[in-house]
Amino acid sequence: QVQLVESGGGLVQPGGSLRLSCVASTNIFSRYHMGWYRQAPGKQRELVAVITSGGTTNLADSVKGRFTISRDNAMKSVYLQMNSLKPEDTAVYYCNAKWGPNYVYWGQGTQVTVSS
Repeated sequence: QVQLVESGGGLVQPGGSLRLSCVASTNIFSRYHMGWYRQAPGKQRELVAVITSGGTTNLADSVKGRFTISRDNAMKSVYLQMNSLKPEDTAVYYCNAKWGPNYVYWGQGTQVTVSS
């Protein structure tokens, strides 16, 4: 069982920035594909960004040019740098770790609210 602990959420004004962090409890963190998802009230959870074990990244069209995903294997951490935040980015953000089809883990989520 892998524990994922997110941090860095909060309230920010439109146009502001936040950096989310997720720390994993596994010693084989480097093998995991890591991702960030978000879920807004009344909506389905959606993929925001992923970074593979090899470092390849992919971002949702809605956040391209504004968000960046990165990882630090030595720190067992994945990060989501969010710039130029918009009210529609308001959601609970979840960290995800995946290694094959049988090892998929989720964090508890961190709230991001973009409002003036």
